[in-house]
Amino acid sequence: MGAQGDNSVATLIAASVLAVSLSSIQNILIVALGLGLVIFFHELGHFAVAKWCDVNVERFSIGFGPILLSWKWGETEYALSLIPFGGYVKMLGQDDADPSQLTSEEVAEDPRSYIAKSVPQRMAIISAGVIMNIITGLLFFAFAFQQGVEVPPSELGTVFVGKPAWEAGLREGDRLTEINGRDVSTFGDIIRATALSSSEYLDVKGVHYDGGEFEARIFPTMNGTRREIGVEPVRGLALAPKEFVPNGDATLAGTAANKASPSFKPGDEIVSLDGEKLDGFAGLQNYLARHRGDTVEFNVKRTDENNKSSDVEITVGPQGFRTLGLWMDIGQIEAVQVGSPAEKAGLKTGDKIVRIDDLDVGKDINPLTLPDYFAERHGQEISVVVNREEKGSGAKSHDLVITPLDIPGWIERPSSPNTPLSVQSIGIAFHMIPTVLKVQEGSPADGKVKAGDQIQQVELVLPKGTEKPDIMDKLDPVVIELNESNRNWMYAFWQLQVANSRDIRLKIARDGSTPELVTLTPTRAEDWFLPTRGIMMSLLSVSQKAGSFGEAIQMGVSHTKNSAFDIYLTLRNLITQNLSVKELHGPIGIAKVAYQVSQQGIAELSMFLGFLSINLAVLNFLPIPVLDGGHMVFLIYEGITRKKPSERVLIAATYIGMAFVLSLMVLVIFLDVFVHGF
Repeated sequence: MGAQGDNSVATLIAASVLAVSLSSIQNILIVALGLGLVIFFHELGHFAVAKWCDVNVERFSIGFGPILLSWKWGETEYALSLIPFGGYVKMLGQDDADPSQLTSEEVAEDPRSYIAKSVPQRMAIISAGVIMNIITGLLFFAFAFQQGVEVPPSELGTVFVGKPAWEAGLREGDRLTEINGRDVSTFGDIIRATALSSSEYLDVKGVHYDGGEFEARIFPTMNGTRREIGVEPVRGLALAPKEFVPNGDATLAGTAANKASPSFKPGDEIVSLDGEKLDGFAGLQNYLARHRGDTVEFNVKRTDENNKSSDVEITVGPQGFRTLGLWMDIGQIEAVQVGSPAEKAGLKTGDKIVRIDDLDVGKDINPLTLPDYFAERHGQEISVVVNREEKGSGAKSHDLVITPLDIPGWIERPSSPNTPLSVQSIGIAFHMIPTVLKVQEGSPADGKVKAGDQIQQVELVLPKGTEKPDIMDKLDPVVIELNESNRNWMYAFWQLQVANSRDIRLKIARDGSTPELVTLTPTRAEDWFLPTRGIMMSLLSVSQKAGSFGEAIQMGVSHTKNSAFDIYLTLRNLITQNLSVKELHGPIGIAKVAYQVSQQGIAELSMFLGFLSINLAVLNFLPIPVLDGGHMVFLIYEGITRKKPSERVLIAATYIGMAFVLSLMVLVIFLDVFVHGF
């Protein structure tokens, strides 16, 4: 509202709290058109109610700044202005650029001026834009749900080892249904509930992959900008499409799946394994893990360019681990899962496992094989000896007995830096110390690496003459540092399994001498098999579609309420610093949203416009001068005291509000350019 009115203010704030990680800047026109539509409805609300109250509306503008195009119809000038991120309705007696008009007796004498109207009438005019945005936001949502919106479900994909969700006992394939009393149905609900919660913990309810219901308490951690619990969305049973995989191949080079005959094709949907129907990605993972040493028959559904489908049988052999022949020292236990066999047996964070049954860890048994060792002995009592640091007495030995669960080893993988190795059958995770304890005879490291060597760095190197990038998406070596703050031996070992065509170059420190570089070509183990076969899968999405117009409206109402609530939670968490301002985005971020939605279809575009409408409604009604909420505060004051605020107060408040909003605009644009790198 006003000559400068809402203009870009509320819209840019709305853009800021979207906090979405987005792709490259494109389709600015879609942004302008989308924002123009949202702004149009907002200003239309002000305009319509002002006319209904017989106020002289001097100008109705979409955009602000220099006028590009205008025409006059009746007493009102309709304009299209240069900058599309906003709009305004200019009324006689209401001008944010000249707040003194609100107290002008001369202007008030005109019965058609804004300030000549009663307080209830002015409240109706001020709130009309917000109300219109709520209504149109609801309708945008309803339209989207009537068309059908593809969203990731609330089923968990990767549960990162050692992170809060893992410690609470959550597993891949679990489906969350409730967080802190709020229903969740999408993965986005999980992310928002985690980031926006103000409590120290999350009380969650859900259903395990095996069908059993569970309740858990999770203690989120800050990842630098917002709270997280360490989970990713689940993948489905379809191989990744051609455009999302290197060289158009949905299998990793050099893997069993890559060598299968007939070959896999991008977009293939896995229906069954060895004739056993699959009920999801967790089922696929579990079956392959339990049959890791076997040849498996994949039945896939393949759809050709003419949209005709056919069943294809693909035989995939087992895949051995790529090994170097190095046995590294085991580190202390990093995390223990709640309710796990390890917790019940008395294992604690900080313990170091030194002996299992009659085997010395690191000398008689490779720590890398512990996930399989325990899993293969599920249901049996296993004796474990740990060293535990105790105050005043140093390390003491403790004898414990553990009975593992029937959960395959290596089904959880150290796929990100600083991730420990999970022994899921007993519920512990430990890091590896980059000190070599043993070198196997005849292995790639034999004669090049010695017991006692310290590995300081790992490089994954493509063979000379390689012309095309691999899964790492570059030809240069991938460098992984190993030190106290970068406990990355497990991560490096897993990357060795992913980048099958790469050799390993180790930076080794020996007996205090100058570090030397050693290049090794890994070999595949003949009796130790991966639970994976080298297939890249797509993320799973489910359709949220209303069965009737009434249901679409109902879903729209629910989404509107949740969106508004989330905005208030976002603002609260920004104030309490539970959410970093670095999560904010500005107008360039909106351009990236437009790029995303323009690629996904009309339903997703409608969802975006609905969410932006609710953002605009809620944020524009905050009690900040120059915003509608600020105007409403002054009207409430006038209604209670029966007198208008003084011109001095109005001018001061207006300048303070403008300064705040302009500062916020500068901040989010700075973040867009220099932090998010847009």
